[in-house]
Amino acid sequence: MPPARRGGTSLFPPAGTLAALAAATGIALHGVPVLAQQAPASPAPRVFPRVTFTVSRAASDIKIDGVLDEEAWKTAAVVPLPYEWAPGDNVPPPVETECLVAYDAKNLYVAFRAHDPKPSDIRAHLMDRDDTDTLIQDDHVGVMIDTFNDERRAFQFRVNPLGVQADAVFSEQDGVEDFSWDMMWSAVGRITGDGYIVEMAFPLKQLRFKAGEGAQTWGFEAFRSWPRNVRHRISSQPRDRNKGCFLCQENKIAGLEGLAQGRNVELDPTATFSRTDERASADAAALASGDPDAELGLTGRWSVTSSMTLNGTINPDFSQVEADVAQLDVNQRFALFYPEKRPFFLEGIDYFVTPIQSVFTRTVADPYYGAKLTGKQGGNAIGVFVTRDSLNNLVFPANAGSADASLDDDVTTVVGRYRRDIGSSSTIGALYAGREGEGYHNRQIGADLFWRPTQSDAIRVQYIRTETQYPEAVAEGYGQPKEAFGGNGTWIDYEHVTEKWAAFGSYEAYDSGFRADTGFVPRVDVRTLSGQAQRRWFRGADAWFNTLNLGLRGGRTTNDEWAMTDETVAAFVNYTGPYQIQAQLTVPRSVEVYEGVRYEFYRPNLRFGIKPSGRSALSIQGRFGGGVDYANNRQATSAIQWAPAVEYRPVSRVSLQLNYTLDRLSVEGGRLYQANLGQLKAIYHLNVRTFVRAILQYTDISRDPDLYRFPVEPRTRRFFSQYLFSFKLNPQTVIFAGYSDNAAATQGVDLQQQNRTFFVKLGYAWAF
Repeated sequence: MPPARRGGTSLFPPAGTLAALAAATGIALHGVPVLAQQAPASPAPRVFPRVTFTVSRAASDIKIDGVLDEEAWKTAAVVPLPYEWAPGDNVPPPVETECLVAYDAKNLYVAFRAHDPKPSDIRAHLMDRDDTDTLIQDDHVGVMIDTFNDERRAFQFRVNPLGVQADAVFSEQDGVEDFSWDMMWSAVGRITGDGYIVEMAFPLKQLRFKAGEGAQTWGFEAFRSWPRNVRHRISSQPRDRNKGCFLCQENKIAGLEGLAQGRNVELDPTATFSRTDERASADAAALASGDPDAELGLTGRWSVTSSMTLNGTINPDFSQVEADVAQLDVNQRFALFYPEKRPFFLEGIDYFVTPIQSVFTRTVADPYYGAKLTGKQGGNAIGVFVTRDSLNNLVFPANAGSADASLDDDVTTVVGRYRRDIGSSSTIGALYAGREGEGYHNRQIGADLFWRPTQSDAIRVQYIRTETQYPEAVAEGYGQPKEAFGGNGTWIDYEHVTEKWAAFGSYEAYDSGFRADTGFVPRVDVRTLSGQAQRRWFRGADAWFNTLNLGLRGGRTTNDEWAMTDETVAAFVNYTGPYQIQAQLTVPRSVEVYEGVRYEFYRPNLRFGIKPSGRSALSIQGRFGGGVDYANNRQATSAIQWAPAVEYRPVSRVSLQLNYTLDRLSVEGGRLYQANLGQLKAIYHLNVRTFVRAILQYTDISRDPDLYRFPVEPRTRRFFSQYLFSFKLNPQTVIFAGYSDNAAATQGVDLQQQNRTFFVKLGYAWAF
């Protein structure tokens, strides 16, 4: 994520300063490496001044077609990319890249000329928008734009050589790079005889920036990923490994005058049609046809100012067309986490991020309506949203485990967030999150601090007080207090990052009465103190390793009475190297106290991934050793978990992904259970906007009833399939058509279809 250089005929800083920079770094001003023999034998210490580039108005209209033949591109600001910051340490990159920047009354324009000595080796595949796991295996370019120039938050945009888009919001203080955020913008990519060209246009009415029409300066980085034997990360700015902040190192673009968003009203009507057929009973001969269901919804977006956005929705369509990645819940004590994917909640979601996850919008299940205001005025950032929901999803946390419930009760959720900038990079903030229903409430109120005393150090602190009351039937059914009760949540963490060393420490505590019903805190009655320290080594692209980290980490958790419940000490090694290998080995010694019984065991875990070519990627995660049988509260003699995965793309239009998970636990007397989970995802892309996809998920769990202290099914199986046609003109103008079904089986009963669903979803973005 990167910076800039030249606009029109003026240079900032003066040309003499840039010449000195080139001499000190061995990098030419136009991105051409200076020959090694030209470098002095004993170079002076490198100094990397931050550079400001002046951007001028486009000299002509620009058509986003991947052909840079307009007059506007001839006079655009030129931003070279002269630094490889990984694996090299700000060394001349192996390929030359040029970024061009211009703007007019409606758009900010960015283009790249990405030269390549062997265009046939360019890695470029069609994929879904924001499929970042696949995109990072491809060649791609992008920009990071800090429109408020506050070095706290930035928009990120990436494009591969075929024009596939990905966008994200990057939050410096929260360490969040959130690709679930979407914006409507244009991009075209085209492979040429000497590399590839990417052309982009970012509508000003979609971006957020300071109000007013005076001249503006934005943080700006242009970057390129060149994956070959290793993934070369190339940027328009250097990266100092002794600094823990990214946006504090960005260069700037200036000369942006007369920027205005206009009315920027967007209406997104949706229509979803579905029918679900279900089996009435296990002995029914066929599925009973369900009634067709039609849901009409409307979501609106209005930029009240260039920095404040109001969103509203009536009978919103929150249906998901992407199946959640399947997870095993065998021998799990706490609720599983599934990420948010629904557009209404993703708008401005970073405004609600805090160290304690007090806001997790998937707890809002089926709302009648919703409204949200997010934005920033000067040094003040605010976020407010309100929903009225027909379901109340609850998690009942404890130290040893959690339970959950979904109640058919109307509830109103109100969340308010305020954050104030302090100094150059620090903030203070406040949060209120409440949910109200008949005989029920959960209210959270708290304050937080982010302090960066140096560019290598950061401290986060948050305190929240909660108050909760459940309906009497819920309290009795789930063993909760019958009267109103409260609890405190505290989070403190510190990090220190330099080129050779990194250290982290944290304290996290939740009273037994703490509840975050609008968030995701599945464990309470805990006080956890943890820390980690590691030694870091970096090498260049031709070494046997690119990065190598050796470290120790440990943690200790107690309950409210300070009785120890968990303790871990672990040594670890992290390695990256040729063929884009990433490997991590951790050897922990763990102690757990569960329902009064103390367990001690070693359980090493391994993560390994390799991308030997642009067509394939393989990975495996594994844990083996001792463990605990939580269902029967006893020591496990053997606990094994393996999760291999492979992705293969035989041609640019086809992607095949296969994942498998094995979870096996043995106790004295034999194997308690073995769980198998497999998922196959096959995608065929007709073009950059259209694809067809099949997802198949199969779960097979075998148990030994003789080893359980309560009745269990000897074998259960489930099979889920989903088939989808997808067309996305932009994130809101979409056509989805699909089919899904579920089948299940128990011991002695073959797989039997339980239900099936046919669905069509239509969405249109109308902006004016």
